[in-house]
Amino acid sequence: MQIQTNTSIQDTIQELTQQGNFLALSRTTASRFSRAFQFLLDTHTQVTVIAEGIIRFEPITENTKDIVISCGVHGNETAPIEICDDLVRDILTGKKVVKQRTLFLFGNLPAMDIAERFVEENMNRLFSGEHNNLAPGQKMNDERRRAKQLEEAVKHFYLDIEIQQQRERFHYDLHTAIRASKNDKFAVYPFLNGKAWDKYQLQILLACGVNTILLSGSPTTTFSYYSSNEFNAHAFTVELGKVMPFGQNNMRNFREVMATLTALICGEDLKLKNYCSDDFLIYKVNQVINKQQADFELNFALETPNFSNFPKNHLLAFESGKEYRAQYDGEAIVFPNANVEIGQRALLTVIPTQI
Repeated sequence: MQIQTNTSIQDTIQELTQQGNFLALSRTTASRFSRAFQFLLDTHTQVTVIAEGIIRFEPITENTKDIVISCGVHGNETAPIEICDDLVRDILTGKKVVKQRTLFLFGNLPAMDIAERFVEENMNRLFSGEHNNLAPGQKMNDERRRAKQLEEAVKHFYLDIEIQQQRERFHYDLHTAIRASKNDKFAVYPFLNGKAWDKYQLQILLACGVNTILLSGSPTTTFSYYSSNEFNAHAFTVELGKVMPFGQNNMRNFREVMATLTALICGEDLKLKNYCSDDFLIYKVNQVINKQQADFELNFALETPNFSNFPKNHLLAFESGKEYRAQYDGEAIVFPNANVEIGQRALLTVIPTQI
């Protein structure tokens, strides 16, 4: 990474430390961040601005955790973007002091500008190198370039530290769901390739107000799986309610999330409850239903919430030559979306489980 030291960045540094408006500048004057630069917050934190929407905070004092917090991989999922914007602003203006290395990533800035999930392609299907897998005749687009850039930022963050023994890696990729959910907040725990699920991580999620956990059953091309699989990070896709326009989120609904993330990055006591299985609703994936035909349809109302369940043999979806039915009583739906591209996931079904 080439670090910019030209004195022309001093105005940007002054604005960042006085106003904390990193996201706003990233969206409106991205050219300010065309080259990386560093500066010191007082005498306690080194700040590295890597690119627009990518900023790293490193305490000068000894620390043991490397924490990635990402948001805006889908541009219309605004609550996580506003949460991260507030955290970054508080750090830059001195209201909060990080005690653990922390990387903030604001993913799809152009999609934020048009208040859409993506511009050309779903970025959360482009990680673990999928951004390089172009279909015949397909051209490289900005979402693929950005996915690669985000991957590189995470890679350098985890590996650019000399003392790696006894360090913990975290990645919370914050989202909101397209539709409402019976369980307002939930997290997807990426496939661990045979490793044990970590109950301590679930205690952290519970402190965030997230008690519903979906255990992924196979590798994916999501951002959280990339960090988990490539760098052995404790990583999660965290869904924080339903998509809302900017400025219309009730931020009181995210007080637990803000408090827990703040405590984690600032080295404060997390005040975690002892693990108890009764505190959680844990599911595992039963069916991954991909759209294969243009006439694919879901057989339930558009407003049906995530985690709504159905009796065995209930018709969930259909398309030319194929029907998809519940295989168990109480099998529930998650992430239904008939408007995806052919070949992409249109629906997950899940059933209760334990760890």
